[in-house]
Amino acid sequence: MIRRRQMLATTAAATLAMPAIVERANAQSTFDWKQFKGQSIEVNYQLSPRGDVAKANLKAFEELTGMKVGFEQIPEQQQRPKVAMEMATGHPSFDVVNVGMHVQKRLIERAKWMEDLRPFLADKSLTAPDYDFDDFSKPSMAVATAPDGKLNVIPLNQDLFIVFWNKELFAQKGLQAPPKTLDEMMTMAHQLTDASKGIYGFVGRGLKNANMTFWDDVLLKWDQETVTPDGKTLLTDTPAAIEAATWYQKIMRECAPPGVIGFNWNECQTTFMQGRAAIWWDGIGFSAPLLDPQKSKVVGKVGFAPDPAGKVRNCATFIDGIGIPATAKNKKQAWLFVQWVTGKTMMNEQLRSGSGTPARLSCYAQQDVLKGSAFPPEWFETTEVSLKMARSGLPVIVPVTEFRDTIGAAVTNLIAGADPATELKKATAVFQPVLDKSNEG
Repeated sequence: MIRRRQMLATTAAATLAMPAIVERANAQSTFDWKQFKGQSIEVNYQLSPRGDVAKANLKAFEELTGMKVGFEQIPEQQQRPKVAMEMATGHPSFDVVNVGMHVQKRLIERAKWMEDLRPFLADKSLTAPDYDFDDFSKPSMAVATAPDGKLNVIPLNQDLFIVFWNKELFAQKGLQAPPKTLDEMMTMAHQLTDASKGIYGFVGRGLKNANMTFWDDVLLKWDQETVTPDGKTLLTDTPAAIEAATWYQKIMRECAPPGVIGFNWNECQTTFMQGRAAIWWDGIGFSAPLLDPQKSKVVGKVGFAPDPAGKVRNCATFIDGIGIPATAKNKKQAWLFVQWVTGKTMMNEQLRSGSGTPARLSCYAQQDVLKGSAFPPEWFETTEVSLKMARSGLPVIVPVTEFRDTIGAAVTNLIAGADPATELKKATAVFQPVLDKSNEG
């Protein structure tokens, strides 16, 4: 991995003019990566392919800095409450933390949990001259930055919902292309379902809380989000919301495998990798295992496509970042890790391995990196199209976890056959006071 990192860095540098190469090399030689040699930090990540990439390359960081890293990965449903609890005590066990900004942005802004990273960026003794902070996309920086200008995190990944499809199962039914509309997806999912053979046309998240990202992505096709732009009024029981919920209910009840009511992304991924589902609709960051012959039975059969269109065509995006707790013990040491893991070399590797869609724009211009990837051109084409039509997949509110639980329970009930309008109106009535109280604070 060290050799690969060096090769990727060389490839990226080769795209620059010669004077710039010389200038960068001279400037880099003056930066002391080993200024904290012999010291150690603790890093906390959500369980994800991005965390896997960071973990796989830890030795490279340790050799670069002479530091030791304690690394913890936890499933997101456990990581978020753990992080919230430790941050609230003022004594976190970690110096670096991976934050799901689509869930925790307003919470960390209000609680002032994170260190402002602007002073670190401005300190030439702490930030390598080739870090290129201007390389991050504007949407990701808007999420990373608080209204008062405080930089809470560095953007790590801009996940996108896409469609995974099994080309072999499609061909067996005489279907040669992925669905381009919601109507086509519904029709194809029914055609591809053969329960007698254990093959299902569709698989998606049914588990409470986790299902909100999927249903919200469907709702975006009606050109509607779940709250008003000011974050004060729920839009989860509108005619559009009910139509989206009815679509979700139909495809999950009639085309998904038994037990889908308890599926999060990992159960969906496993089902698709075993060749038991023809269509899986979820985050592009879950792509890498599908092409791993040690894990997947569908290697060579996987297709990638942008989200289908409804009344409009778009896709949900979820941005996560990485930062330093305001009460961390080793802030300067932690900053070296943050800038390393969000640097061009590591983000190129994230893209090359199909482990996510980095927030750095330059990654998508590195042709040698793309050609060296195991992913086909359609994966990168899907990424490019999806980035251009992405919209926030969750409301930017403080009680977003409670939102996911409350509305998610209603969405889960649909799989059991509950009436969409009744469930959504009831859940909306329950959560609106919670949102009102949050806005008062």
